[in-house]
Amino acid sequence: MAEDDPGLEKKRQLLAQLLRSEASKRDATGPATPERLSAHRELFAALQNKVYLNFGGQGPLPQPAIAAIAGAYAEIQRRGPFSNSGLGWMQQQMGRLRIAIAQELGTQPETIALTENVSLGCNIVLWGIDWQPGDHLLLSDCEYPGVLAAIEGLRRRFGIEVSACPLAGGSEAEAAPLVAEHLRPRTRLVVLSHIFWSTGGIAPLKAIAAACRAHPTEGPPVRLLVDAAQSVGMLPLDLPDLGVDYYAFTGHKWWCGPEGVGGLYVRPEAMGDLQPTFSSWRALPPDWPDTACWPDARRYEIATSAWPLIAALSSALALHNQWGTAHERYQRIRSLAIYLWEQLGHLQSSTALVRHQSDPPETGILTFSTGTAPAHLVQVLEAQGIFVRALPAPRAGVRVCVHYLTLKEEIDKFIAGLRQSLRR
Repeated sequence: MAEDDPGLEKKRQLLAQLLRSEASKRDATGPATPERLSAHRELFAALQNKVYLNFGGQGPLPQPAIAAIAGAYAEIQRRGPFSNSGLGWMQQQMGRLRIAIAQELGTQPETIALTENVSLGCNIVLWGIDWQPGDHLLLSDCEYPGVLAAIEGLRRRFGIEVSACPLAGGSEAEAAPLVAEHLRPRTRLVVLSHIFWSTGGIAPLKAIAAACRAHPTEGPPVRLLVDAAQSVGMLPLDLPDLGVDYYAFTGHKWWCGPEGVGGLYVRPEAMGDLQPTFSSWRALPPDWPDTACWPDARRYEIATSAWPLIAALSSALALHNQWGTAHERYQRIRSLAIYLWEQLGHLQSSTALVRHQSDPPETGILTFSTGTAPAHLVQVLEAQGIFVRALPAPRAGVRVCVHYLTLKEEIDKFIAGLRQSLRR
């Protein structure tokens, strides 16, 4: 919405200046100097010849991760593709990645199932619940189409009831009470994103998880499934502290890993309510069939994967941590996002642009509309070497994502290119 109150706008600008100043101070005290960032960026070929601002769609793959893929394939061939040595080495790579992911998410390795992407992680949960006709699933009105399609499949097959909680445009403080208000006696599952893909808003998961646990039901407790496509790699995380039950994520967006590797966090207390959706050899312990499946989150894994991609994601995670901690990376993202938000505000005062976030952003995702078809504007910008994303209806617009890898100069180039495009 356009901001009509000059006094309110001035307060927002002062708040943005204060937040950016605080974030910049954190950057200055950390190990990440401009020189180190420049050297760091040299490892990302996709950042060398373009202004890349579509990290929410897919992150650029760093050269060490590309080398890890080739190196892993070579190592597997050296050991023997299906030998004891080769399989043992691959299991070690999986274990190392599980540990690295657990450290990023503030949890234990046994709570992590390795999957291919967010969609698979969500489907493991959605189809792993023992649904009965009349059970209720609650989701937000900001969810990704892929998740919506899976939920529609549940509704048709099991006769469950599905409703949406109107979180779009609301404040964080309003979210948990709204979710609690929409829970029913037969609600089995709440599905929502940690960061909404089309708005950049953050769901207050800790408060929502508490509301789910406190809600009286006619059967099992209300469980919380989180689509973490946009939060993992952007936010510092402590999943046990948040209290979420299931957290599905991918490695190919903000973590800048390869496509095809992701994961699912399963809170130990919620594991009993979730049966394996698929079954294959990776879910089975060595003493199977005496033991039905692994007692931890590995029970939700399936079969053969592209093992070298696992080594590549481990490499990408290590590279990010070489630059700075999760908190330091997030503070830089937020500082850059506030700067971008301010620049869009300047354009808003002189063009048809309308930025969708009225307050300084807390994430690296910003959206706006211009009166021009979003897909056309994205094509025009891409012709200038600027990469952003068009969002479909009902929240049609352009999405811009800044990463800790983003340079302020790149934001300036984007704003200049956008201004030029709007004057045509």
